[in-house]
Amino acid sequence: MSNLKDREYVSRLIVSVLTNRITVREALLAFPKKNDDKNIMAAYYALIHYEADEDMRAFDFAFKEEQDEYLNMIAELLSAGKDLPKNIIKSYEGYFPEIELPKSKFFKDFIKTMMKFLNVK
Repeated sequence: MSNLKDREYVSRLIVSVLTNRITVREALLAFPKKNDDKNIMAAYYALIHYEADEDMRAFDFAFKEEQDEYLNMIAELLSAGKDLPKNIIKSYEGYFPEIELPKSKFFKDFIKTMMKFLNVK
């Protein structure tokens, strides 16, 4: 896939999460593999942070709205093939020093192991 097609695909994944058609986990597993586009990697980590803030969103409607708008903006820019603002990419760059996004089976096994370790169902 070209970067434009990958960006459009990631945009659809984000919209699917925001409209509750898929879970964040499903979206992360569906991300393009071996992608070096910093915009896509930033979107990946934005979704991870979105998931991590789930409890906060449940109790703070203003925070939920702001976070939904933020992800929607990312989706719109990616869908149009545009770069994300530099400040967004910079805020996530520390998480992706030229990484390869997780492979589906490895990621699933890792999550299962972590859930057992943390005794989470």
